[in-house]
Amino acid sequence: MAQTILSLLFISLMMLGFSGPVESSSGARMYLEAQCRTSIYRELCVETLLPYVTKNALGPQQLARVSLAVCLTKARQTKEYADMVAKRFNKSDQAIEECLHQINNGVNQITLSVKEFQQIGKDGEENFVLHEGNVQSWVSAGLTDVDMCIDGLLGDGIGGREKTIIKAKLLNVKQLASNSLSLFNRFASRHRASHIVKNP
Repeated sequence: MAQTILSLLFISLMMLGFSGPVESSSGARMYLEAQCRTSIYRELCVETLLPYVTKNALGPQQLARVSLAVCLTKARQTKEYADMVAKRFNKSDQAIEECLHQINNGVNQITLSVKEFQQIGKDGEENFVLHEGNVQSWVSAGLTDVDMCIDGLLGDGIGGREKTIIKAKLLNVKQLASNSLSLFNRFASRHRASHIVKNP
């Protein structure tokens, strides 16, 4: 379902005409390196977005939306895997059970941010700051939930292949969320600069 949402989002962006030609994959990489320069996990930012801009150059808003959609996909996949592990443990592992709760919260927060992002531009420029704040708050909350889950698993002292995989997946979600927030802030800053209030 999450992959379908991402695919539909990307197709809709293309249909709306927010794309332009990119001459080569090297050109796409250079473009993304410039767009991702404020991200903490720059290489991941580039690699995440590269498949979507090899043939089409997306603007800052579209890059942030795709990044956030990818993050949501990965968060849902992590939740599904953690659910499977919890069933294997019969939810007797407290760290896993608490982590499940935090992952659920994180997925919900990122889902809300994706939906909020989609509203930008649909209900007037006067509501941009409201949407901006909501997206930032929900992505940040999702990051906090992921961090709490990672800390809980790391501090539990129980090893195991499943927990190692969960930690790796959570770290990936955390990095994707961080990059998405950075890309969104970059877009929002540029948007506000280009829409200066005419009658202060």
